[in-house]
Amino acid sequence: MAGRQLADKWLKTEALLKDAEVAVHVPQTRKYSAEALQGVLHQFGMAVIKPVRGGGGYGVIKVTYAGGSYGFTYMSRSWSFKSFDAMFRALNKAKVGRKYIIQQGIHLARIGGRPIDYRVKVAKQNGKWVYRSMLGRLARPGLFVTNLAKGGTQLSAREGLRRSLGKVPIRKKREEMRALTNKCISIMESAFPGVGELGFDYGIDTSGKIWIFEVNTRPQ
Repeated sequence: MAGRQLADKWLKTEALLKDAEVAVHVPQTRKYSAEALQGVLHQFGMAVIKPVRGGGGYGVIKVTYAGGSYGFTYMSRSWSFKSFDAMFRALNKAKVGRKYIIQQGIHLARIGGRPIDYRVKVAKQNGKWVYRSMLGRLARPGLFVTNLAKGGTQLSAREGLRRSLGKVPIRKKREEMRALTNKCISIMESAFPGVGELGFDYGIDTSGKIWIFEVNTRPQ
């Protein structure tokens, strides 16, 4: 039994941000607007915009600001602009016709120059939450999205951590991911009674910090 499904990324992010321990692992997130995007870009140099509803990497765009110029990447194509206004106009034409959120861009650990993130799936069985899988997703060469639907490669979490982080203790990092998952399960179950399946999308940056990118209530 799948249980309750909730598609709205903004509502799920809001729930996580109410817990101080978890909030430090959530990238800064804003509702989509020119002012919000410019603020995130000027603070972090990179933002990812994604539809409030949807998955599989569909409609996800990376936006950058460096050296006074702006740009964005959608799938394998990139565009560059001399002003924010010009970039924002082009961005609005490129993005799909849905509501969007803006998320602080994270510089992910990589394997052979390709970013990797992780999907942890859990499900409720006989009243208890059990782990179904912990997998790494390595982006297809030339892409920044890691989704398997977009040509990403699946690895075990252990292999992904070992190959991308090198000297970081792998067991300790897996335990940290599980502890964060357990905390988030409690938050999601409290905020959205009836959920029966959860899929957590995690990124690990170049310093080894775990970030929560998204929580799915109907993980593929």
